[in-house]
This record gives sequence, structure tokens and C-alpha cells, in this order.
Amino acid sequence: MFHAPLLTALPEFDLQVIAGADEAAATAALPGLDLIVISTPNLTHHALARAALLAGKHVVVDKPFTVTVEDADDLIEIARRTGRMLTVFHNRRWDADFLTVRKVLEQGTIGAPMLFEAHWDRFRPAIKQGWREVDAPGAGLLNDLGPHMIDQALCLFGMPHAIFADIQSQRTHAEVDDYFDLTLFYDTLRVRLAASTLISDPRPRFAVSGTGGSFVKHGLDPQEAALRDGADPIGAAFGQDPLDGLLTVGNRSEVQPTERGCYPDFYRSVAAAIRNGGAAPIDPRDAREGLRLIELARESARQGRTRRT
Repeated sequence: MFHAPLLTALPEFDLQVIAGADEAAATAALPGLDLIVISTPNLTHHALARAALLAGKHVVVDKPFTVTVEDADDLIEIARRTGRMLTVFHNRRWDADFLTVRKVLEQGTIGAPMLFEAHWDRFRPAIKQGWREVDAPGAGLLNDLGPHMIDQALCLFGMPHAIFADIQSQRTHAEVDDYFDLTLFYDTLRVRLAASTLISDPRPRFAVSGTGGSFVKHGLDPQEAALRDGADPIGAAFGQDPLDGLLTVGNRSEVQPTERGCYPDFYRSVAAAIRNGGAAPIDPRDAREGLRLIELARESARQGRTRRT
């Protein structure tokens, strides 16, 4: 379970039970549990989160929040009615590279942003066994990486006016989409979010150009890989990205140090929200807007035209 080392590292939490999808609904009703974390296959998120909320538990749902906007609205309403905290694990807001991009934009070094590009490239020509690769609701690359990339764009720029999408299944025998290229339309700004499973030399993770300059960052945030390798998420080296970015203003280029990523901050905020009744680290309505964009993107790809939001 990806969440377990984050929870066990923080003194605010005491991890009691880890259950599979089949047992999770029953686990939600166990006395003594305050928080249920749902990291099961996408199609089960709504039913399990619903059961947990109705059992009086606070809930963290892994991305994507749900498979449909309708299901997201249902959970948001139940959380409101029951007074329980509901949030979504959009941990990529705490990525080292994303924090750096946000800092560059907030400092205004590159002026008003005109083109924002984010890429998430992999080279996986073989079909990996598992529910993500099976033709069913909630599967596919857009439902896997899209929620993170869209959430980052919404976090920086808000809801776009329109979206255009190219979504493909490119690998031999692929049952679900394994490539997407989304364009989000703002006033003068264009945001492109692209991911592929057939790129062996990855494009820049982020490339941002504005009226005063540009910022480019390669490489993927190291925290997920570090957790898989058993790293201590509150250790001194955790979240340190060895690759810095490049900031270019006019004809002058300089290294832009990468901020330190910190996934534990998500769960610190969860604990504060439960104890003090404050805001959840991710408003579920933000995740709901991301799902709306995914639905519009699929409509755009099917129809071959831009969709207004």
C-alpha cells in the first residue's frame, strides 16, 4: 500500500488495518477507526468511500476521485451531510518539480505565462497485466496520469474556457488508451498536458514560457520511487530532487534550484483537518472539476472538436 509508509512515519496516525477491496466495506464499520484510506481499483472508489462516509468515518480517496462526475457529487453531498472530512490524494501537488514551477510563476521571473507544457513519458511497449489495462470504466492512461496533471494545471491556472483532446491506444493489443495530448484554453495562455507509454527519451517534465522568459525541468519527482525502495518519508534526504531546472530570462540562463518535495505534508494536513475541523488538504470539489475535464476530453477526442467547459 503506497500510503502505509506515509501514515506510519507520522505520529498523528496509528495504522490499524489494511484490507483488500472485498473486505474494505466491512472494515469501514469497525469501531475505533477515524480515517479510511481508499487506494483500491478506480471503479470501486465510489462505493467504498460511500460506505465509509455513511459509517461515520473520515475518508481519503486515491486518484481518480471517482470514475464519474455524478459519483463525485454524491460523495461530496454525503460528506457535507455527515460532517465528515473527505479529500483526494492528489499528492503531486507536493512534487519537488511542481513546487518549483509554482515558485517560478509566483515570483514572476518569466512574466505572464503564455505556454505551459507538462509531459509524463514512459517506455512500456509491453502490456502490463492488471485492471488498468482492461477495457472497463476507470481504466486507461488518461484516468491514471490525467487526474494528477489536470489537478496541477487547475491548481496553477483555474478552470480553462475550453479543452481539446487527442486520446489514442497505440500499443499492439492495447485495450485502453495509452497516449493523450490535451490542450486547455485560457485567455492568452495555452496549457498542454501530454503522456505516452512509447517514449524512451522523455520530454521535459515541465516547460513554461512567458513574456519575460522560460523555465524547463526534466526528470520525475523521486518520492514515489523512494517509497517503493523503503526510504523514510520524514528522513533528511526524502523529497530531494537531484535534477535542477533551467531558468532563461532574455539571453541569460541560470540553474533554478529544485524545491524539496514533501508527500507527508498531505497527511499532516489531513490530521489537522480531522483534529481541528479545518480545511482538507485537497477540496474534493477540485477533484470533481478534474473529472469533469476528463469527461470533456473524452468527448472532444470522440467528436474531434474543442469542447467548452
